[in-house]
Amino acid sequence: MIPLAKNIKRYFSLKEVAIVLLAVVISVSAGIGVFFSLKTDVAISVDGKEFDVKTMKTTVGEVLEQNGINVYEDDNVSNKENKKLSFDSKLQKIGKNEIHIKRAIPIYVYVDGQEKKLMTYLDTVKEAFADNVKLSALDRLEGANLEDKIVKDMKIKVVRVKEDEVKEDIPIAFNETKRENSRLDKGVVRTAREGKEGIREKLYKIVLEDGIEVARALKSDKVLSTPIDKILEFGTILNHKTSRGETLRYQKVLNMRATAYTASFADTGKHPDDPGFGITYTGAKVRKGMIAVDPKVIPLGSRVFVEVAGDTPDYGYAVAADIGGAIKGDLIDLYFDDAKAVDRWGCKRVKLYVLID
Repeated sequence: MIPLAKNIKRYFSLKEVAIVLLAVVISVSAGIGVFFSLKTDVAISVDGKEFDVKTMKTTVGEVLEQNGINVYEDDNVSNKENKKLSFDSKLQKIGKNEIHIKRAIPIYVYVDGQEKKLMTYLDTVKEAFADNVKLSALDRLEGANLEDKIVKDMKIKVVRVKEDEVKEDIPIAFNETKRENSRLDKGVVRTAREGKEGIREKLYKIVLEDGIEVARALKSDKVLSTPIDKILEFGTILNHKTSRGETLRYQKVLNMRATAYTASFADTGKHPDDPGFGITYTGAKVRKGMIAVDPKVIPLGSRVFVEVAGDTPDYGYAVAADIGGAIKGDLIDLYFDDAKAVDRWGCKRVKLYVLID
């Protein structure tokens, strides 16, 4: 009886153990099922390389850290709708999460006199410049075009292009004209009117690249003011300085032979009681400074100056007031009051200046 009782007891003990073990297995399986049901599916891509993970983590930052993925400041983290994600962005419990990481790469831009290093994850130069380099409609690039794809360490130069207008005032030279002045002595020149330059305005359209002019085109050319000619007057009156220091203004000069006479009967054939005694052909009473001339050579009434060469004093100023039967051509007769002076004079070569009235 005793062995049988022991066997029965053993039987129930094993059964209990089996039940316990079965309960444990069921419990573990349920736990594992619950565990896997609570995990979130995440698809991660880094520069186009994709892999899937399951995680109990709840944020983007936690799942990236769990998988040893470092994200730097200039990198771009986004979801499947290409919306940016932060490290604190929550993972969705339902459906698959997508985390796309695009690494930023360096490009070098020379602009406004300095080189800038830009870290960008964007695809094209145009996209990279949008928030970092402002371009005008005229600016141009060297080393790349706006639509070019970004490549690591590419170098781009921005040439600042500006169009402007420049006015240039150019002086127009004045001319110098000359005219005669019959009131001025020959050799005398005076300015009757000062000259003045004119002004021509030229308007240019210029193109500047980085502040340096590279092109220029004329847009307009107009005269703002015309020049005023300078007028010079030059004298035409002949002049001569005498031995006395006087300046003669004359019409012409003649080389003559000069004799001398008095009002005496010996010189004129008239006695003092003759009504015509001492009266010149022009009716004036004879006196020093009156001379007889050939009217065909020197018009009567002409004012003259008689200059004598050598040491003999000039006869000086005189008036052509008389004529004589022997006075022809280049011969003149000078009146003296004193017969001795006439004798001393004789006949001399003189210059006769016909003066201007």
